[in-house]
Amino acid sequence: MSDTQARFMGRLAYPMYWALSLAVFVSDQATKHVVGVRIPLHSKIPVIRGWFDLTHTKNAGAAFGMFSDSPGPLKTVLLIGVSVGLLGLVVFLLIRHRPFRWELGVGLSLLLGGALGNLLDRIRFGQVVDFLDVHFRQHHWPTFNLADSAITIGAGLLILDAFRSK
Repeated sequence: MSDTQARFMGRLAYPMYWALSLAVFVSDQATKHVVGVRIPLHSKIPVIRGWFDLTHTKNAGAAFGMFSDSPGPLKTVLLIGVSVGLLGLVVFLLIRHRPFRWELGVGLSLLLGGALGNLLDRIRFGQVVDFLDVHFRQHHWPTFNLADSAITIGAGLLILDAFRSK
Protein backbone atom coordinates (compact mmCIF):
# COMPACT_ATOMS: atom_id res chain seq x y z
CA MET A 1 0.00 0.00 0.00
CA SER A 2 1.37 3.39 -0.94
CA ASP A 3 1.80 6.21 1.57
CA THR A 4 -1.13 8.10 0.01
CA GLN A 5 -3.38 5.04 0.22
CA ALA A 6 -2.39 4.47 3.85
CA ARG A 7 -3.24 8.09 4.75
CA PHE A 8 -6.60 7.82 2.96
CA MET A 9 -7.43 4.56 4.77
CA GLY A 10 -6.39 6.18 8.05
CA ARG A 11 -8.80 9.05 7.44
CA LEU A 12 -11.60 6.60 6.65
CA ALA A 13 -10.89 4.53 9.74
CA TYR A 14 -10.70 7.50 12.11
CA PRO A 15 -14.49 8.16 12.34
CA MET A 16 -14.99 4.41 12.75
CA TYR A 17 -12.82 4.44 15.87
CA TRP A 18 -15.05 7.07 17.47
CA ALA A 19 -18.16 5.15 16.36
CA LEU A 20 -16.77 1.96 17.92
CA SER A 21 -16.15 3.79 21.21
CA LEU A 22 -19.69 5.14 21.17
CA ALA A 23 -21.15 1.70 20.34
CA VAL A 24 -19.26 0.10 23.26
CA PHE A 25 -20.38 2.86 25.64
CA VAL A 26 -24.05 2.69 24.59
CA SER A 27 -24.13 -1.13 24.62
CA ASP A 28 -22.52 -1.21 28.06
CA GLN A 29 -24.97 1.29 29.53
CA ALA A 30 -27.98 -0.40 27.88
CA THR A 31 -27.06 -3.86 29.19
CA LYS A 32 -26.41 -2.50 32.68
CA HIS A 33 -29.81 -0.78 32.61
CA VAL A 34 -31.60 -3.97 31.53
CA VAL A 35 -29.83 -5.96 34.25
CA GLY A 36 -30.73 -3.32 36.84
CA VAL A 37 -34.39 -3.37 35.84
CA ARG A 38 -34.86 -7.09 35.18
CA ILE A 39 -32.55 -8.96 37.56
CA PRO A 40 -32.78 -8.36 41.31
CA LEU A 41 -29.47 -7.62 43.03
CA HIS A 42 -27.47 -10.82 43.76
CA SER A 43 -29.89 -12.99 41.75
CA LYS A 44 -28.59 -15.49 39.21
CA ILE A 45 -30.08 -16.54 35.89
CA PRO A 46 -28.37 -19.64 34.48
CA VAL A 47 -27.56 -19.26 30.78
CA ILE A 48 -25.29 -22.28 30.30
CA ARG A 49 -25.63 -24.47 33.38
CA GLY A 50 -22.32 -25.04 35.12
CA TRP A 51 -20.53 -22.45 32.98
CA PHE A 52 -22.24 -19.09 32.64
CA ASP A 53 -24.85 -17.11 34.59
CA LEU A 54 -26.22 -13.60 34.52
CA THR A 55 -25.70 -12.33 38.06
CA HIS A 56 -26.58 -8.78 39.12
CA THR A 57 -23.77 -7.49 41.35
CA LYS A 58 -22.24 -4.14 42.24
CA ASN A 59 -18.48 -3.56 42.30
CA ALA A 60 -17.30 -0.66 44.45
CA GLY A 61 -13.66 -1.51 43.74
CA ALA A 62 -11.48 -1.50 40.66
CA ALA A 63 -11.14 -4.31 38.12
CA PHE A 64 -12.17 -7.72 39.46
CA GLY A 65 -13.15 -6.23 42.81
CA MET A 66 -9.66 -5.01 43.75
CA PHE A 67 -9.79 -2.41 46.55
CA SER A 68 -13.48 -3.11 47.17
CA ASP A 69 -12.80 -3.36 50.92
CA SER A 70 -11.07 0.04 51.04
CA PRO A 71 -12.90 3.05 52.55
CA GLY A 72 -15.59 4.37 50.21
CA PRO A 73 -15.45 8.11 49.43
CA LEU A 74 -11.69 8.49 48.98
CA LYS A 75 -11.46 5.28 46.96
CA THR A 76 -14.26 6.41 44.62
CA VAL A 77 -12.67 9.83 44.09
CA LEU A 78 -9.29 8.18 43.41
CA LEU A 79 -10.78 5.68 40.94
CA ILE A 80 -12.66 8.47 39.14
CA GLY A 81 -9.51 10.61 39.01
CA VAL A 82 -7.37 7.81 37.61
CA SER A 83 -10.09 6.97 35.06
CA VAL A 84 -10.37 10.58 33.90
CA GLY A 85 -6.58 10.83 33.55
CA LEU A 86 -6.33 7.63 31.53
CA LEU A 87 -9.31 8.64 29.38
CA GLY A 88 -7.57 11.93 28.66
CA LEU A 89 -4.50 10.03 27.51
CA VAL A 90 -6.56 7.74 25.24
CA VAL A 91 -8.41 10.69 23.67
CA PHE A 92 -5.09 12.50 23.18
CA LEU A 93 -3.63 9.46 21.43
CA LEU A 94 -6.70 9.05 19.22
CA ILE A 95 -6.61 12.71 18.20
CA ARG A 96 -2.88 13.31 17.97
CA HIS A 97 -1.37 10.10 16.64
CA ARG A 98 -3.06 9.02 13.45
CA PRO A 99 -3.11 7.16 11.15
CA PHE A 100 -2.10 4.03 12.96
CA ARG A 101 -2.39 0.30 12.57
CA TRP A 102 -5.85 -1.15 13.12
CA GLU A 103 -4.75 -2.91 16.34
CA LEU A 104 -3.88 0.41 17.97
CA GLY A 105 -6.96 2.27 16.68
CA VAL A 106 -9.42 -0.46 17.64
CA GLY A 107 -7.63 -1.09 20.95
CA LEU A 108 -7.79 2.57 21.96
CA SER A 109 -11.43 2.76 20.85
CA LEU A 110 -12.42 -0.24 22.96
CA LEU A 111 -10.53 1.18 25.94
CA LEU A 112 -12.26 4.54 25.53
CA GLY A 113 -15.79 3.14 25.25
CA GLY A 114 -15.34 0.69 28.12
CA ALA A 115 -13.65 3.16 30.42
CA LEU A 116 -16.37 5.75 29.78
CA GLY A 117 -19.06 3.19 30.60
CA ASN A 118 -17.50 2.25 33.93
CA LEU A 119 -16.63 5.87 34.72
CA LEU A 120 -20.25 6.96 34.25
CA ASP A 121 -21.35 4.23 36.68
CA ARG A 122 -18.79 5.37 39.27
CA ILE A 123 -19.86 9.00 38.96
CA ARG A 124 -23.60 8.19 39.09
CA PHE A 125 -23.65 5.34 41.62
CA GLY A 126 -20.19 5.19 43.25
CA GLN A 127 -19.89 1.63 41.95
CA VAL A 128 -20.07 -0.39 38.74
CA VAL A 129 -22.80 -2.83 37.72
CA ASP A 130 -21.41 -6.28 36.85
CA PHE A 131 -23.46 -9.19 35.54
CA LEU A 132 -21.43 -11.65 33.42
CA ASP A 133 -20.56 -14.62 35.64
CA VAL A 134 -18.26 -17.32 34.19
CA HIS A 135 -17.42 -20.42 36.24
CA PHE A 136 -16.47 -24.08 36.00
CA ARG A 137 -16.82 -26.41 38.98
CA GLN A 138 -14.98 -24.73 41.88
CA HIS A 139 -13.22 -22.23 39.60
CA HIS A 140 -14.98 -18.90 39.44
CA TRP A 141 -13.95 -15.85 37.42
CA PRO A 142 -14.90 -12.48 38.99
CA THR A 143 -18.20 -11.13 37.66
CA PHE A 144 -17.69 -8.49 34.95
CA ASN A 145 -19.58 -6.41 32.36
CA LEU A 146 -19.32 -5.39 28.69
CA ALA A 147 -17.12 -2.40 29.51
CA ASP A 148 -14.65 -4.69 31.29
CA SER A 149 -14.63 -6.99 28.25
CA ALA A 150 -13.95 -4.08 25.90
CA ILE A 151 -11.16 -2.79 28.14
CA THR A 152 -9.55 -6.24 28.31
CA ILE A 153 -9.75 -6.82 24.54
CA GLY A 154 -8.52 -3.27 23.90
CA ALA A 155 -5.53 -3.77 26.19
CA GLY A 156 -4.76 -7.05 24.42
CA LEU A 157 -4.80 -5.27 21.05
CA LEU A 158 -2.45 -2.60 22.40
CA ILE A 159 -0.05 -5.32 23.54
CA LEU A 160 -0.32 -6.99 20.12
CA ASP A 161 0.39 -3.65 18.45
CA ALA A 162 3.43 -3.12 20.68
CA PHE A 163 4.83 -6.51 19.63
CA ARG A 164 4.18 -5.79 15.97
CA SER A 165 5.71 -2.29 16.08
CA LYS A 166 9.14 -1.76 14.68
